[in-house]
Amino acid sequence: MPPPAVIAPSILSADFGALGAACSETIENGADWLHIDIMDGHFVPNMTFGAPVVSKLRPHVQRPKKALGKGTFDCHMMIAEPKKWVTEFARAGCDLYTFHHEAAISSTAASEPASTSSEQTNPKDLIRFIHAQGMLAGIAIKPDTDVEVLYEVLDSAAKEEVPDMVLIMTVHPGFGGQSFLEGMMPKVKTLRDRYPELYIEVDGGLGEKTIGRAAQAGANVIVAGSAVFGAAEPGRVIGALRQAVEAVG
Repeated sequence: MPPPAVIAPSILSADFGALGAACSETIENGADWLHIDIMDGHFVPNMTFGAPVVSKLRPHVQRPKKALGKGTFDCHMMIAEPKKWVTEFARAGCDLYTFHHEAAISSTAASEPASTSSEQTNPKDLIRFIHAQGMLAGIAIKPDTDVEVLYEVLDSAAKEEVPDMVLIMTVHPGFGGQSFLEGMMPKVKTLRDRYPELYIEVDGGLGEKTIGRAAQAGANVIVAGSAVFGAAEPGRVIGALRQAVEAVG
């Protein structure tokens, strides 16, 4: 059975001066999740916000009643040291901690912001650690990364090492408002064919003009920033994105 359509507006495009209200209104307008872009200025050349902001937003949106349910805070960790911040974001109210494969294979095993470690982490160990903190785990890849690198974790015999979602970036991470990279759709289709029940998220350049291509390829979790927050009728746009995904499923 294919996974359900999930619309996850990116708050990077919301009004930062009234972010709590924007989050609650977006859920009321029909969104399923909120996509929260965390950038450290190292892994990507931009900075956004950290765990203290997430903790302040959490009271504005009810926690999901089930895994991957409505109200999920999907924290997209575009950071160089993803393991260091797992516990901080768990305490802040993150539900789905989505790290980058590229960071996981080049960072340390330090498990607190102020700690250090001479050991390296890896995707399997990081997923296991995220699950141990009570969160779901997502793994993302940049446009230049081959989709095949994900097979090792997706095919793991240990359930605690398997991610709950895969994110295929459809722009180069770091800034909003970029154009959709249609060349990423074969990655999505490959994953959908190989893992029919997998939650597959796409992020970057998604809107009413591009959603059809993402849905046809097999994406079920749709991140849209300016297409939702810049719309005169955000609820209508959210509904249109959902309808496009459900029409394929």
